[in-house]
Order: sequence, then C-alpha cells, then structure tokens
Amino acid sequence: MDKVEYMMKSLQKVFYHSSDLTVRQVDWHEGNPAILCFYASLVDAKEVQKVLDTIYARLDTEKPFWSETLITTLEDFDLPLAIERVCQGETIVILPEIGKMLTLSIINDVHRNLEEPINEHILRGSHEGFIERIDTNLALLRKRVNNPALVVKSFLVGKETKTKAYYLYMDGVIQPETLREIEKRIRSLDIDYFYSIGQLSDALEDSVLSPFPQLLNTEHPDRVVANLVEGKVVVMTNISPTAFIAPVTFFSFYQTPDDYNGRVIVGSFYKIVRLLSFITAVFLPAFYIAVISFHFEVLPLELSNQVKNDVKDIPYRPLIEALILEIIMELIRESSIRLPQSVGQTIGIVGGLVIGDAIVSAGLVSNLMVIVVALTAISSYVVPSVELNSTIRMLRFPFMVLASMFGFLGIVVGIVILLIHLLNLTSLKQPYFSPIIPFQPKAVFKIFLRWPFIKPSVQVTSFQPPKDAQAKNEDTP
Repeated sequence: MDKVEYMMKSLQKVFYHSSDLTVRQVDWHEGNPAILCFYASLVDAKEVQKVLDTIYARLDTEKPFWSETLITTLEDFDLPLAIERVCQGETIVILPEIGKMLTLSIINDVHRNLEEPINEHILRGSHEGFIERIDTNLALLRKRVNNPALVVKSFLVGKETKTKAYYLYMDGVIQPETLREIEKRIRSLDIDYFYSIGQLSDALEDSVLSPFPQLLNTEHPDRVVANLVEGKVVVMTNISPTAFIAPVTFFSFYQTPDDYNGRVIVGSFYKIVRLLSFITAVFLPAFYIAVISFHFEVLPLELSNQVKNDVKDIPYRPLIEALILEIIMELIRESSIRLPQSVGQTIGIVGGLVIGDAIVSAGLVSNLMVIVVALTAISSYVVPSVELNSTIRMLRFPFMVLASMFGFLGIVVGIVILLIHLLNLTSLKQPYFSPIIPFQPKAVFKIFLRWPFIKPSVQVTSFQPPKDAQAKNEDTP
C-alpha cells in the first residue's frame, strides 16, 4: 500500500466513513499525486474545480507563489488542523510529497433571506433582521458603523462542536471593567457540545436561577448598534440570529426602537405606559384576590354590593378562581404558539371567546375575574422583551398566593422580597436596578422620558424680507 492510499484510508477512518465526505486522489504538478478532501454537503464542488483550475494554470507557469490567492492558504500538513478545516466547511488538498496542505476557503452556507424578526415588530425604522450567518450579521452592523473602533473578536464554543462565536464592542466607549469581565467569562466557558443559545446565556449571566433575564436578546441590528455606542458588549454566534447585549438594567427591557424613531412626546408617553403596565400585569390579580378575601371595605358601597352579587354564587375561593383562568390563558397562549400560524390565531380567538363565555355561564368564575385576568394578560404582552414577558407572567402566581393568605400584607411582603432581589441582582457585575439604585437623578428621567437627540431651539424669529425687496415694495403703488 503506497503512502497516498494509506492517507486516504486514514482520512476516511478519521471521518467515520461519512456518506457526504469526498476523499479523492487528483494529479498535481509534474505528475505528483494529491488528495482532495471535503464535505460535499458544505462545499460547492463547481467552485472548488474553478479554483483548482486557476492553481493548475499558475503551476504551469512555474510561479513561485502559486498558492497565494484570497481564498487559499498553504501550510504544513497537520491532521488535527486538517480535520478542523474540513469540519468548518473548507476544502483541503494534501500534498504528500512535500508534506504541505492547501486550504480552499469555499463554503456553501445555507441561510435564509433577511427579514424582520417575528418577535420584534416595529412601526418605523429598519426592518432588517439578523440571520443564522455571522458574515451577513456583521455586514449589517458594519453598514451602520463606518468606524474601525467597532472591534470584533472571535472565539470557539464547545470543545467538540467548535462553534464560532463573536463578541463586539466599541473601543474607547466600553468600560474596561466590562470588557475584562466578558473576556473572563468567555475564557471560562466549559461546554462540550454547543447546540443552543441558552447554553451561552447561562454561562454569561450573573445569576442563572433568577427569574429576571440579565442579557438582552435582540435580532435587530439597529438596536445592537444603539447599545454598542452606549458602551455595551454584544455576543453573537454562527448558529443563531440572536444577539446578547450586556450589561443591561431592568428598564432596558422596556425600551423599543419605536420610542426613538417617533416623536419625542409620543415616545415618552408609551414608555410610561409600558412601565406602568408592569404594575398591572404583576399585582392586579393579587389586588383583586386581597380585596375579595379580606378588604371589601376599600371599595365604594355601590361597587361593593355589585361585586358581592357577582361572586356570591362562585363555589371556589378567589385564588382557585384566578388560577383556573390564568392556567387557561397560558394553555391558549402555548397552543397558539406551537400550532401553525394560521391555526394558532384561530385557536387564540375562538378558544378564548368560547371558553371564557362557557366558564362564566357555568358559574365557575365571575365576570369580574374574567375582566381582571384579561387586563392582566394584555398588560403582560406590552413588554417588548419576550424573556421579561415570561418572567412577569410567572411572577403573578406567588403574589396571588400571598394575597390569598395575608391580603394586602402579603402583597407588601412580596414587593419587599422582589425589590431586595432586584437590588442584589447584577448584569456583568453592574447594578441591575440602576439608575434607581444607585440613584442617578439625571438618568432616572431617561427611564420614563424619551429625550430628543438634539437640544430643541426655543428662539422664534419672524421673517424679514431683504432690504432691496422692502424698498421695491415701498415704491410699488
């Protein structure tokens, strides 16, 4: 068995004789044999042949640097390096006679077209979204930031999968401690097989067991750029369109690009509406349960009599009544997400109307409880972030239990525990509840108000025609 045949069999064995692996002997310069190796599923064979034809032509002219092109690299043959290159979708040509390896960077990536992210709709602004291809995603960012200060650093995730990932930041804007912290966590990654962005999120967050997300997820390039210029770091992978942004605060999840693409007053109004929706989404069912169970005296007399008539025939305690409706709402939401889009909308509308009407007619819940749960659901869906949306829907359950057991006192205790947790939470070692704690007066106003990008001018000047025009008008009868 000659050397070439032995190397070909060794390569096939190393790659477990995969059906999509191509290992072929080809003729090289002056009749010397070479071994061509690539994954047919990752490489365009026609493009490989074109590049090889170009190299053959350069070899015939006996050029000393025949291997130097924009997509080729000539280096010493190393089996682990060859395996890595082939797994990354590149083509290698092994030259056994001289112990060299020629790498052709021709990758046939499968990707989808640019489109607006499904879970981040905006009314004004760019409708481009990231896809599962890092080169395209970086191009979307470079198009918006024409500055070499946008630094892109690569690293590998997964000891076995070796998935490419990147972290980005603006040099001169990012805080040095933030950059050191993210690099420290990237170096400490201990993942064998990387297949989900949730693995990377768990590794980069400060507190994995907290219900509150400490990384902002987005697929909008303009939102990424806005955070980069604020001194934040962005982490992206080659297998997901999602970009992680850190450090973030609790109030970062209530911002949306529409706030800054629209009018100043309109953007400020809707920022306030979204922030107030947190109170409704978390505390409204608990407040209703506490009033019905313990504190009827806080209601006006007319309203109190109407509420008593509405709930007197309900066979359950208010907590059970609320749990029934909340669980039904969560089931409808989950089914509408998992089913095809055309069917999911029908399930959401018909299921909500039919079940809501039937359960009230059967006397299992009151009309007032249906209203409370519906308002709560609407308030929770106002949050632009899917992660915080899920957290808010989950938080209302412990508050409902506390209100059922202790009334308003239970709600106050729950609020204290929630505030203590938020005050102790951090994102890349930065305070999660900033700028409330630590208190920053100027930054607090930016939570609730959308500040204009330029300082508005209040000086109003009347139009004065040129002197020549004034004289002309005076002479005209």
